[in-house]
Amino acid sequence: MTTPGTDLKIEYRRMAEADLPATHALSQAVRWPHRLEDWQFVHRLGTGFVAESEGAIVGTASCWAYGSEHGSLGMVVVSPDAQGKGIGRELMNRVLGELGERSTMLIATLAGQPLYESLGFVATGQIHQHQGTMFQVGTAVPPAGERIRPVGASDAPKLARLASRGLGMPRATVLDALRKVGDCVVLDSGGEPVGFAFCRRFGRGYAIGPVVAPDPERAKALIAHWIGVRAGSFVRIDVHDASGLSPWLVEMGLDRVDSGIIMVRGEPPHVDEGVQQFAIINQALC
Repeated sequence: MTTPGTDLKIEYRRMAEADLPATHALSQAVRWPHRLEDWQFVHRLGTGFVAESEGAIVGTASCWAYGSEHGSLGMVVVSPDAQGKGIGRELMNRVLGELGERSTMLIATLAGQPLYESLGFVATGQIHQHQGTMFQVGTAVPPAGERIRPVGASDAPKLARLASRGLGMPRATVLDALRKVGDCVVLDSGGEPVGFAFCRRFGRGYAIGPVVAPDPERAKALIAHWIGVRAGSFVRIDVHDASGLSPWLVEMGLDRVDSGIIMVRGEPPHVDEGVQQFAIINQALC
């Protein structure tokens, strides 16, 4: 198809595994930190679309379904030379068509917010991105009678239930994939998991998340564990503004470098008040 108002001929098609080196290069052009392995991880969990002009990929967007009622979208990139030509909107139409009637979540930049609002998305909160290499190893510890331990084989279904309650959408498939690429610790109370935190290779170093816990103090204990383990490495963590953890992370030496807008189209997920997701996996999978 020819993009309206231009002579730019764009073909839209589904993203294939073979496209990932090109999509990775495109994201590098807009200064994203993602490695090729980070693209591979999210691609294998969802469905992507590319915009192609004269054999070159100039735009991407991907989506992920969580059961029959929820989904997220992200990895929306348009080449700087092809912006302002409606490519982003067309890619969005395709991923939204893929998700159908599902309630859909995304994390937007200020620049992207108007497009998403025009497609029916409503802002519901904020995400703050923190990162650094020189940080204070925390003293946050679990409450008496609780401990942080390595994840065990029998924990998988329990962690999936905690994660699903904390975000309000099914997370078992995503957690299964995370266990293959990252490490996880569990906050244990009387032999039962009450929270957990993952840490994995991502971008320039490591990413902490998701972090799921009953309250901020327990979330701090889980985060402090990974900060101690990764001392001296580049670490990134993206937390919900409503978590109240952002000032504490700054005190720990993880500077706040950016923020994103949480947006939802459809009914927002219903979160269990007894458990909360404090840090996200990434800004695509939420």
